[in-house]
Amino acid sequence: MASRPRSVPRDEPLPDAEVHSEGFRHTREARRSALVEDYVELIADLIEDGNEARQVDIAARLGVAQPTVAKMLTRLCADGLVSRKPYRGVFLTEAGRKVADESRIRHQTVEAFLRALGVSAETARIDAEGIEHHVSAETLEAFQRAMAKGL
Repeated sequence: MASRPRSVPRDEPLPDAEVHSEGFRHTREARRSALVEDYVELIADLIEDGNEARQVDIAARLGVAQPTVAKMLTRLCADGLVSRKPYRGVFLTEAGRKVADESRIRHQTVEAFLRALGVSAETARIDAEGIEHHVSAETLEAFQRAMAKGL
């Protein structure tokens, strides 16, 4: 009969409920904004690469179906982050450009930090794509300070 694995003991006692729940609230908010940030950052990248940001290209790069992209573009339009023109691509509004720029800065900082730790370029790029949405401004600043000091 196999024994049940033991759980790893905590280093510290549980924080009070209000403090504890703040971390979970932050994570839920990051999950909600991650998809929006991914879309606007990709749209900015496609435009800056000299192409139009077309629904078909967005779908291909995100690995999702075009109807999924169409639904998100409708949401982004309603949120004032993109505009669409018939028979043309998708364009960022000023607010969309701001979200894209902030997301790109977070991504670049996280990716550079991971590379400075010795993580391979490919893994750093992939991991940064997830971490960038969950990292706080304080942590980003700490990453930047550590890199400036040569880790």
